[in-house]
Parts: sequence; C-alpha cells; structure tokens
Amino acid sequence: MSTQTLSAHSELSGRISLAQTAQHSLALAGRGVTKFMKSPMQLVDVILTPIISLLMFIYLFGDAMSGGDTDGYLRLVTPGVMVMAVFQASIGIGASLSADASTGIFDRFRSMPIARSSPLIGAVLADIVRYVVCLGTLVVLALVMGYRVETGPLPALAALALLVGFALSFSWISVYLGMLIKNPASVQGLMTILILPLTFASNVFIPRDGMAGWLQAWSDVNPVSLVADTVRGLLNGGPVAGSLAGTFAWMAGVIVVFFPLAMRAYRKNAG
Repeated sequence: MSTQTLSAHSELSGRISLAQTAQHSLALAGRGVTKFMKSPMQLVDVILTPIISLLMFIYLFGDAMSGGDTDGYLRLVTPGVMVMAVFQASIGIGASLSADASTGIFDRFRSMPIARSSPLIGAVLADIVRYVVCLGTLVVLALVMGYRVETGPLPALAALALLVGFALSFSWISVYLGMLIKNPASVQGLMTILILPLTFASNVFIPRDGMAGWLQAWSDVNPVSLVADTVRGLLNGGPVAGSLAGTFAWMAGVIVVFFPLAMRAYRKNAG
C-alpha cells in the first residue's frame, strides 16, 4: 500500500469517534473469540492451571498450612487461587500479540480505516473467554471439593466480574511487553517474574496474621492481596469496602500507565 494511502488512513483514524472505536474493537474481539473456538487447545493452560493449583494447595500443603482444618483452608485459599489463576491467564495475551507482530498482521490493521487502538482493545476483550473458562473450571472444582458460597448469587457474580476486570486491567502490562519484545517466550518469562513475587508475597495462601511484620505491610498494599480480600468478602462474607477501593485504585493506575505505553509501542511496531 502506498505512503499516501497509509497517511489517509492515519488521518481517518484520528477522526474516528469513541462509538466507532468501540464497534471496531468489538468486531476484532469477535475475531479473537472465533480463533479460540477453532483452536480450543489455546485454552488448555487456563483449564489445567486452576485444577493443579487448587488440588496441590489443598491436598499437598493444606494440612501443614491449616493445622488440620482443611475445610477452613479451602475457604481461605479458593478465592486466592481464583486471583492467582486469572492473573496468570493474563500472561497469554502479551505472548500472543508478540507472535502476531512477526506475521505482519499489524501492518494490515494499520492499512484499514479503523481506530488505531481497536486491534489491541479487541485482543484484550477476546481474552475474556480465557478468564471465564479459567474461573468456570475453578468454581466447578471448588464446589466438588466442598467449597460453598456463603453470601448469595449476586455477590458471587460480583466477585467473578471483579476478577475478570482485574485480569483485563493487568493484562495491559502483558500487552505492553508483547508490543515491546518480539519474542513470546521472553514476554512470558518477564510476566512470570512479575506475577510470582506479587502472588506469593500476598495473603493468597496464608492469612495476613501469619506473616512477618514487613511482609504484612507489603501485603496490605499488594494488589493481589487486596483483590483476594475483596473476593473473600464477596464469597465468604465480611468487609469489602477498603480492599475494593484499593483494588480499583490499582486497576485504574495500571490502565492509566500501561494503556498509553502499549499504544505507543504498537504504533512504533506497526510503523
């Protein structure tokens, strides 16, 4: 395509409204969902990860970490594993986009009269399928193992919606790395380096009171701990206002920082 045509499309994309951007993003999200449907093997990781994690922490470490109260530990750890599982699932989007960058697909998107941001937003929205499958698998397994929601269907749905929103927000870090690094394995490695300390230095697997003093201070502001406390409150009962406010603050902060960075890297990549 000629330079003049690309320039014309660039000017057109600058005049596209928010409603049109949403329409383009949803259309490309539909493309991503179709890819999942045609290749279900892409969902294997988000099915196996929650199964292995919950079984391992309950049956291998449960007695040691709970003092023999396996049922109580199941109540504690199930919401935490939900957070960990969707957080890990958010790695995939960056690796996928990094692989796509080498195929020239972004040059094709850039030549189309669509909003510049829609390819990335569409890819992120399509990833909701992965999060829903991940959480659905975990919920079914937890119920089979004896976990019961103690609050009601509406708080439970709110907890699941919050988990999906949390994963979508933090997936922009993965998207940024995927646009910055042209190696999917490197993107996965860097995201794992980020996720593991946040997850294991949190209250996902042990109560806050069981941590050292300095670790308690970190856990109090750790986004993984905050969303885990909120989900526990929504599923098991208990206060949620403080942890929910902290969760929203982290989600907003990540989007404000990493969405523009991802878009800048995308424009440079597609340029």
